[in-house]
Parts: sequence; structure tokens; C-alpha cells
Amino acid sequence: MAKLTRRKFIAVSGLTAGFAIAVQPISAKTITTDPQGLIAGEVKIPVADGTIPAFRAMPDSGENFPVILVIQEIFGVHAYIQDVCCRLAKLGYVAIAPEMFYRQGDVSKLSDIAEIRKVVSKVPDAQVMSDLDATVAWAANSAKGNSDRLGITGFCWGGRITWLYAAHNPQVKAGVAWYGKLVGEASELTPKHPIDIAKALQVPVLGLYGGKDTGIPLDTVEQMREQLKGCNANAEIVVYPDAPHAFHADYRPSYRQKEAKDGWNRLKAWFKQNGV
Repeated sequence: MAKLTRRKFIAVSGLTAGFAIAVQPISAKTITTDPQGLIAGEVKIPVADGTIPAFRAMPDSGENFPVILVIQEIFGVHAYIQDVCCRLAKLGYVAIAPEMFYRQGDVSKLSDIAEIRKVVSKVPDAQVMSDLDATVAWAANSAKGNSDRLGITGFCWGGRITWLYAAHNPQVKAGVAWYGKLVGEASELTPKHPIDIAKALQVPVLGLYGGKDTGIPLDTVEQMREQLKGCNANAEIVVYPDAPHAFHADYRPSYRQKEAKDGWNRLKAWFKQNGV
């Protein structure tokens, strides 16, 4: 497994205030959550070798909130991911999206998908797991979060991470993975993929996938289903036959309102039934 660098790094910028440059133009169907009743904005998470920025949203009154980690797509913690946090905060959660690529580069300022992928390819899974552990600790210590009621959800790149973190941290009560890659080649930075941890999974994870996702072949989804039969977790995979990749991303042409709404309702029910 790749080791985390102990080199201190210095913050050069925070989170983007809008949408990532690479996803312009923005769809007219974009959902914007009213922040009234919420505390929402950028925070700094102390991690192993410095701090990373994160977007945090939570109710503006109360305490002991269940915690949900929100894991970004390859475009970073831009407006869409921030709004997902606000939607979850409206449900009574403290939702936190740490910027997972912070050390490697600011993808929100890149317009070329190939350049974005170069940055993302340099992010070690070990770094991600460590940063998420630190985020959970911060939520409990600094955001009135109850880490005994911990959930995780992620989209695309973050969908893969959702499966892996659920295997990494048994404290997680439930996860919801949106169209995350399941199968891949092992490397120093990415030694395991979701299919490799499926049989050992102890945490209930709901996977939401599109039947017309050209990047995640259905045969890999079926392979994952088969592997999950041997685990002790109440894991489940739902496939929407006509949905493409990123069907929840309301700011993109791939958005499918019917499937996105159904998936969101399933997410809410999944977290509730599993104690998040």
C-alpha cells in the first residue's frame, strides 16, 4: 500500500465557489437548495500532513447530528457536491465533503478531462482513507457530529471510494455508492477495487448503477453482485436499465430526473434503516 508523505503542504486555494470549468455549460435542471436553516460553507480538516479544505453543511440548531461523508466525482468539491451536502443537512445530518485531490491539484480550474484524469490518477487510496478518517474525527470534535451514526455516499470516482471506505472503517453504519467503478487493475496507488473487498464487506452498502453506463459494463456489476452474496453485510445493487453514467448529476446532460429521484429516496431509506 502506498505510504502517505509526511511533507507538510500549504493551502494555496480553497474550494471553488461555482461549478468546475470542465462541466460547462450548466444544465437548466440544476437543483439549488435553500440554505435557510443551515450552517454551510468551507472548513479546514486537520489531516496527517497539514489541512485540507472541505464543504460542511449542517442544521443551524441542535447537536449530536448523524454524520454523512460525501465523496466527490473527478471534478472536485464544486457546486453540485456542495448542494448534495446541503440536501443532506436539510434532512438533519452534518454532511462533509473533503477535497480529496487537494495535494495533487485543483481540478475545478481545469477544462480538459484528460488533464483532470492525470491529477486524479495520482491520488493514493491510502491518502483518501486517512483523510476520511480525519474528517470523521473532525465531525465529532468540531461539528456536533455523532460518529456512532456514520454514513458515506459518493458519485462516480466517489462511488468507488464509498465501497472501499465501508470496508476500511467498520464504524460506518451504511454507504450508498452512485455508479462507482467496481473492477480495475491493481497498482501501488490503488491496490484494491470494490470487487476485491466484496466478500469481506461487513457494512451495508447500496449500489446505484445505470444500465446504459458506457464506463461501467453491466457484466462488472453482475460480478460484484455475485461476490456480495458471500459477505456478511446487507449489501444491495440496483440497476436502472435506461440510465447512463452520472444520472444523478443534475447539472449535466446525463441527468435523469426519475432515476435520480428514486435513487435519492432509496438513499434516505437506506440510511434510516441502517441507523444513520
